[in-house]
Amino acid sequence: MIGSGLKRTPLFGEHISSGAKMSPFGGWEMPISYEGIIAEYNQCRKSAAVFDTCHMGQFKITGDISNCGIENAVTQSVGTIPVGKSRYGFILNERGGVIDDEIIFRVSESELIMVVNAATFENDFSVLKSRLKPGRIENISSVFGKIDLQGPLSREILSDILGGEVSLKYFGFSFFDFLGEKTIISRTGYTGELGFEIFVRKEKSVEAWRKILSDKRVKPAGLGARDILRLEMGYSLYGNDLDEDTTPVEAGLEMFVCYDKDFVGREALIKEKKEGLKKKKIAFKTKTRRSPRRHYKILRGGNSIGEVTSGSFSPALSCGIGLGFVSPEFEDEKEIVISDGRVGMEAEIMDLPFYRDGSLKN
Repeated sequence: MIGSGLKRTPLFGEHISSGAKMSPFGGWEMPISYEGIIAEYNQCRKSAAVFDTCHMGQFKITGDISNCGIENAVTQSVGTIPVGKSRYGFILNERGGVIDDEIIFRVSESELIMVVNAATFENDFSVLKSRLKPGRIENISSVFGKIDLQGPLSREILSDILGGEVSLKYFGFSFFDFLGEKTIISRTGYTGELGFEIFVRKEKSVEAWRKILSDKRVKPAGLGARDILRLEMGYSLYGNDLDEDTTPVEAGLEMFVCYDKDFVGREALIKEKKEGLKKKKIAFKTKTRRSPRRHYKILRGGNSIGEVTSGSFSPALSCGIGLGFVSPEFEDEKEIVISDGRVGMEAEIMDLPFYRDGSLKN
């Protein structure tokens, strides 16, 4: 039964009143779609869509950033993040596997905010607390919500709502007056389009959601559309394309690892690079409109060489697309077959992103 044992965001009532189709996601009851996944996908690609991301975990880290333990806890260089900027990275285990992927925001010289995934935030907090000096980290997930406004018109819409130009650069953020409060708004997102993430107090979530939707150029979108949007960009989804048995090197995300410092998992990554990878991420498109799905087999010459981790129909390419992992010796093979065990789909390995016409850097 939906709702049994599942958490709900402050916007649950708004979703129900809008006729959203709800489904479990990471321990939360979340909207999958409202008027339809493809319609919501097109809304985000062509105009602007608003997403409920209040389920995401948030931590506050304070004190001497260079001496609190955070550098050892994550893969990105934290000390070099300028105030008003954010940076993507990972929390790793000793084997180099990804406990979670996260974004760190440098609020001041002595304050950080870290945003983590909904399904993992409790374990993330426990791990980080064990790696940081006492009293340096606070779980603020129950204090703040987060709403994402994404799409090519998002800057224009947000500027109209706030009554002034929002000129943030990519991965930058600042404080804005919104609903009578100082509110962090960041130029980040998970869709491949120009977009913003708005951090509001939980008590202000409904008011903020309604305020954004009062602009007729915006419509709500659910996790179904967001999954297609992120997959067309080749963005990894934790639990599918990233997990504790997958390293950033295997996932093709080594660019978010700073080896110029010590961090948990560093030696394992160095050893892995020296001895060779056990698997390697690929991206592919099918020669059919059928959607590949997670756990479908990746075949070459009738032999299984790997498994699909994410898959969907791509409206932009009018075919199926997906991510998966294969044995390293097959990485240069372009022609593959995706199989559900009964039917095979011819496919071709290709470079990311799948979608290249977005407004992300506008």
